[in-house]
Amino acid sequence: MQLGVCYYPEHWPRERWADDARAMVEAGISVVRIGEFAWSRLEPRPGELQFDWLDEAVATLAEAGLSIVMGTPTATPPKWLVDTHPEILAVDEHGRPRGFGSRRHYCFASPVYRTQSERIIRLMAERYAGHPAIIAWQTDNEYGCHDTILSYSPAARAGFGDWLQQRYGDVEALNNAWGSVFWSMEVTEFDQVEAPVGTVTEPHPAIVLDYRRYCSDLVVTYNRLQVDTLRTAGVSVDIVHNFMGLFTEFDHFDVARDLDIASWDSYPLGFLERGAHDEATRDHYRRQGHPDFAGFHHDLYRAMCRGRWWVMEQQPGPVNWAISNAAPLPGMVRLWSHEAFAHGAEVVSYFRWRQAPFAQEQMHAGLLRPDGSESNAWPELLAVRDELPDLARENITTASASVALMFDYSAIWACQIQPHAADFDALELHLSWYSALRRLGLDVDIVSPTTELDGYALVVLPCQVIADDALATRLEAARDSGTPLIIGARSGSRTPDFQIPANLAPGPLATLTGVTVDQIDGMRPGTHPRLSLPGSPQGHALRWREQLDEKRQKARVVHRFEDGMPAVTDHQGVAYLTAWLDEDSMMAIFAEACRAADIATTALPEGVRLRRRGALCFAFNYAPEPRHLPDNLIPSSGYLIGDTTLPPAGVSVWSMMH
Repeated sequence: MQLGVCYYPEHWPRERWADDARAMVEAGISVVRIGEFAWSRLEPRPGELQFDWLDEAVATLAEAGLSIVMGTPTATPPKWLVDTHPEILAVDEHGRPRGFGSRRHYCFASPVYRTQSERIIRLMAERYAGHPAIIAWQTDNEYGCHDTILSYSPAARAGFGDWLQQRYGDVEALNNAWGSVFWSMEVTEFDQVEAPVGTVTEPHPAIVLDYRRYCSDLVVTYNRLQVDTLRTAGVSVDIVHNFMGLFTEFDHFDVARDLDIASWDSYPLGFLERGAHDEATRDHYRRQGHPDFAGFHHDLYRAMCRGRWWVMEQQPGPVNWAISNAAPLPGMVRLWSHEAFAHGAEVVSYFRWRQAPFAQEQMHAGLLRPDGSESNAWPELLAVRDELPDLARENITTASASVALMFDYSAIWACQIQPHAADFDALELHLSWYSALRRLGLDVDIVSPTTELDGYALVVLPCQVIADDALATRLEAARDSGTPLIIGARSGSRTPDFQIPANLAPGPLATLTGVTVDQIDGMRPGTHPRLSLPGSPQGHALRWREQLDEKRQKARVVHRFEDGMPAVTDHQGVAYLTAWLDEDSMMAIFAEACRAADIATTALPEGVRLRRRGALCFAFNYAPEPRHLPDNLIPSSGYLIGDTTLPPAGVSVWSMMH
C-alpha cells in the first residue's frame, strides 16, 4: 500500500525540483508519475531531442528515494507534428478535424501517428529502460478522454473495410450477419461499406455495433504497439495504463490483456454530476461523491490484470471540468484513499503535486496550491501516511468475493444503439445492481462474460444483452454446481451480429431461465408498474418491462406486479427479472437470494459501505451526518482506525482475526 503523486517538472523551475522531491518523501509519497504530456519539451522540433531536463528530473527524484512511473507522451502530439502530418487528426461525425489546441488530438487509425508514436516511445525507452528508479511505464494517458474513440477520418474509414474482411471472410457472410437486405443495404465489396455516420435516419444497428468494435480494437492494437515498443527497447518493469470513470467507449478488458497493471483516475465529485442521479442524491453527496462510484470502478479495474491495479489519479480537491466543482468534505481525501486500499489497490497516487497557475487546469486543485503552500488535502495525506503502517502489519491479501457481477462493454453499446426506452442507460443499471449489493454489506467481484465462475456463491447479470452458447454453458455449469444466478431483463435479446435470436429472447439463455419474451414495453418517464417484495417498501419498474410467453414458460413465477404480470421467475435456481427494477427492490431480491444461499448480509445505514481485505474490515461513511455501525459489526478487540461511530467522511478499520 503505497502513496504516489503526479508531477510535472517541466512546469516548474529546476531549482525547485529537489525541494519538491524531499517534501514528497516526508509526506509519505514513494511513487511519482512524470512525462506523459511532455512531447513538446522532449522534441521541440522534428528530430531535435532534448532529454537533458528529463535526465535531471529523473536523477533528482531518484536521489530523494522516489520510485518513478514514466509516461509515454503520445496523448499530446506537438504542433510541428500536426502541421507536418494533419492526417493524424481524428475527424468528428460532422466531418470536422479535431484540431490542435488542447490534447488527445490524434486518430487511433492513423498509420502515420502510429509510426511517430513508436519512434518517440522507442527513443525514450532506449534511454531510460534500465534506470533502477523507474518501476513502471504508463502508456499514453486516458485513452478516449474527450470523446476521442470514434473517428471518421479517411484512415479510419479505410481500415473499417479491412477489419470487416478479417471478421467475416466474405461479403455474403457479412450481408447475412447484418441482414443487409433490409432497405437494400447489401454490398458486393468490403470497401463499399460506409462508416455509420451522416445517414438520413438512424444507421443500421449492426454496422454501428461493428464500428464500435472496430474502434475498440484500434485502441487495443495501438496500446499493444506501445507495449511491444517498450518491451523491444528493453523495458522489463510493469506497464500500466490509466483508465477513466463512467467510460465505456472501448473494451477495457481487451486493452488490459497487454498490461501488467490496470489503473484508473478517480474523481468522485466530478463524476457525481455526470452520473444518472436525481437532484436530491446529488445534493446529499455533493461534497462526498456517490458511495458506490469509486467502489464500482475499483472492482471493475481490479478485474482487468489478474487483480493488480492502482489509482493513478486521486482527486485531492475541487476539479475544473465538472458542471459544478465542489470542494470535498473534510476527510474525504483520506476516506477515498483508504477505500482504494480496502479494494486492493497497490498504489494511490494523487493528481497533482502542485496546482498549475496557468492553462486549462489552473482551477484543478493539487496537494499544494499554486504558490507552493499546503492545500486543504495536505493534513489528510499525512493522516493516511501515518495510518498505513498499522494496516500493513495485518494480513492484507485480497481474496475473491462471494458475489460476482457480470459486466460487458458490448452490452452497454447495444443499449446505446437501440435504447428503445427513455433514458435506458445500461451502465446506470449495472451501477444500481452493484449499489444494491453493497448496501447489503457484500463484497463484489466484477467479471467479464469470459470469466470462469467457479467458487462464487452468487452470480448476477444485470443486462447481458449479447449472449452466446459459450456463456450459456458457463452459466449452466455454475448453476449445476449449486450457484444461484440472477439474470436481468434484456439479457440474451441480441445475437453477436445484433439480430433477435431465432428462439427469441433470452436466446441462448432460454433453457437456463425457462422463459421466452413475448414483447417488451419501453416505458416513458413516470410510468412505474408497482410490485411488493418481502422486506421492501413498495417497489416498481421503470423504463423497461417484458411480457413473457406463457405457452412456452417453464419457470415458476415468484413475484408479480400489481397488474398480474410476472416480475421475477425462478427455474432450477436461476432467477429472471422481467423489468428494470428500482434499487430497493433489487436489495430485497438479493437479500432473499443470499438467505437461500447462506450468504451473510448486513443492511447498512444510509451512506455507509464495507469492504474486506484479508484480515481487515473497512467501514466508510459517505453520509453528511454521523452513522453508527450495526451491532453485529462491532469488533470485540477494538479498532485500528476509527470507532463504532463514524463521523461524516469517517473511516473505521478493524481486524477480523482478533
